Amino acid sequence: MGKIIAIANQKGGVGKTTTSVNLAASLGVLEKKVLLIDADPQANASSGLGIDVDTVEIGSYQVLELTKTAKEAIVASNAPNVDVIPAHIDLVAIEIELVDKDDREYMLKKALEEIKSEYDYILIDCAPSLGLLTLNALTASDSVIIPIQCEYFALEGLGKLLNTIKSVQKVHNEALDIEGLLLTMFDSRLRLSNQVVEEVQKHFTDMVFETIIQRNVRLGEAPSYGESIINYDVSSKGAANYLSLAKELIKKNEL
Repeated sequence: MGKIIAIANQKGGVGKTTTSVNLAASLGVLEKKVLLIDADPQANASSGLGIDVDTVEIGSYQVLELTKTAKEAIVASNAPNVDVIPAHIDLVAIEIELVDKDDREYMLKKALEEIKSEYDYILIDCAPSLGLLTLNALTASDSVIIPIQCEYFALEGLGKLLNTIKSVQKVHNEALDIEGLLLTMFDSRLRLSNQVVEEVQKHFTDMVFETIIQRNVRLGEAPSYGESIINYDVSSKGAANYLSLAKELIKKNEL
């Protein structure tokens, strides 16, 4: 039975899509069967794995509307063992369209039931907001990974997200678990980066992944080639970090 993991933080630019794409590719290289769902209208996770988003006819929009099945929306990516349900700019309209539907928070959950058992991991790249799209992702997921940037405003907004997760647990999905907080964009030369790491580890202890994603030029370059860091430069620090995260995740889930 596949584990569904949302990658969420309502703050933009914290490394959600980078994490979704590269964790998916790393799990794939470690021989896990992975599905990445792009639930962000910017569709960066789709293009980051080599999918031409302008040609997407069936994607997460149709799946959420339940006009197409998840199976019909799946396309292969250029990363081994990784399939994608891509996004399209259409997705912007979904919140308005679902607003008067019954069970609107459960659309994604319903759609994934038929394919959940076909994958080891299903990752959902969430939009940088706490709207209906992210709510659907959290309701459908078994757990959530929260990327946190090692910068000054890192912890700002985290309380809000944790409250949202609590209310999702209370109302829509009591089984939702926090998989872990992931520290991203770490620069060991900066005192601030080190302070944020200390602060997060002190407050959240066991909830924080041991792996820290370091700031890495190659990580920033890879998406412009439509490739994961594993395909683009497997010898880079970024690739090593995400492979380490994938191993940590597998170990945690297989214990």
